[in-house]
Amino acid sequence: MQLHDYISHFLSAPDSTWSFVSIPFAVAFMVFFALYIALRHHSKAITLGYVIAFSLLFAYKANGVLMLLLPLTVLLSYFMTRRMNAEEGQRRLWWMWGTVVMELAPLIYYKYTNFLLDIIRDITQSNFSPLSIILPVGISFYTFQAISYTVDVYKRRFTLEVSLLEYCFYLTFFPLLIAGPITRAETLIPQIKHRYHIGDKQVYDGIWLIMSGLIKKALIADYIAQYNNWIFSDPSAYSGFENLMGALGYTLQIYCDFSGYSDISIGIAMLLGITLKENFRFPYQSLNLQEFWHRWHISLSTWFRDYVYIPLGGNRKGKLRTYFNNFVTMLVAGLWHGASWMFVLWGALHGAGLVIHKLSKDRLDRIPNTWYVKAAAWTLTFVYVSFAWIFFRAQDMQTAMTILGKIGSDFSLSYLKPFVETRMTWTVFVAAGFLLHGIRQKHVDRLKKLYSDSPWTLKLILLFVVLQLVINYRLSDIQPFIYAQF
Repeated sequence: MQLHDYISHFLSAPDSTWSFVSIPFAVAFMVFFALYIALRHHSKAITLGYVIAFSLLFAYKANGVLMLLLPLTVLLSYFMTRRMNAEEGQRRLWWMWGTVVMELAPLIYYKYTNFLLDIIRDITQSNFSPLSIILPVGISFYTFQAISYTVDVYKRRFTLEVSLLEYCFYLTFFPLLIAGPITRAETLIPQIKHRYHIGDKQVYDGIWLIMSGLIKKALIADYIAQYNNWIFSDPSAYSGFENLMGALGYTLQIYCDFSGYSDISIGIAMLLGITLKENFRFPYQSLNLQEFWHRWHISLSTWFRDYVYIPLGGNRKGKLRTYFNNFVTMLVAGLWHGASWMFVLWGALHGAGLVIHKLSKDRLDRIPNTWYVKAAAWTLTFVYVSFAWIFFRAQDMQTAMTILGKIGSDFSLSYLKPFVETRMTWTVFVAAGFLLHGIRQKHVDRLKKLYSDSPWTLKLILLFVVLQLVINYRLSDIQPFIYAQF
């Protein structure tokens, strides 16, 4: 195939494997980045327009013709929010709700139509057939960004004048499209209003994050996913010990998959001169569920806090209402992850855990904060979070209960030695993943500074080593980002 034929095919054909860890994206990004550096010396409009064009291409490669939902959402959200902002009183409120409903409508249709039809079918004992609906990649993330902008403008928390070009950049920015992190207008838009400098440290930090993300996602998560998938596909075919390893493996997989994606996303944005907020802060170091949600998927947990929990009343209407608001917020968070009762159950487990923690907080605060108390608190939190992940990953209740039943009735440490001998690489990756997760932030910052201060030859060698490891252990069946489906 000649070069122009390849380019024509690339520009016209969607790609189901399109992601930050695919070779076509890597090549496309290098070409894009080289032109981006050159164009930054021109006007802001040209630079923003160039990034928007690449972002729409990125969306097309991931979604095909369904990418048209994105520019349509941009236009409707922008102009309806402007109209809302020109109103006062009750009319302003109605415009706000109308805009939010418009922003939510595509998400509800594509993500929840079949789920709602299943509920109606079960209630009425009818024979509804599921519709052939393909969920657009990333729709949940850009929908939530649009809603946060509308609500923040309504409440006058965000008051900057935003042009259509700037808003289009905000909602289509390609590092955020597949799986976030969900970024507020107050974080992104002020950075693109003025010409910004891309310093060496920002570039080095961006490359560091990209390498970290590749190790987490493309090396650890993708490799251990194969065995985890076997367990969750047919848990009855494996022993209790093997089921437990699969559950622990998935606990690490989902962290490495999603935090790795976030690292790559934030790193790519850094290369473009944009600073995004961190999305994970060593969540499995948490000593309770409340702390876990301050460390896990921070952009989502703060979004639900600000746009669901607080509007429900937060903690301002008494203890019982606070518990209720916590529980409902986690139910909504569970449903956001997918149109399935398993996700609702996962949300309910976290909601119940948060309520129990709040109910017990006064008593817990009176316990001496010794190292063995912390060890017990960490163990309880980690076991509970890992237990809840089983319901998150399992395709149905029967699968989840089979896994738990096998762990409870068919567990023996005699499987340890043959398991390690048979799955040595998997065991090493899982052990290394959890050990790396256990280091402190200050040590990570120190390593990042050492990398930033090192000679460029050493930086190049480290990058080559990471890429070589990814290539060596890469599965032919590339694992999609777990959160891309949400």
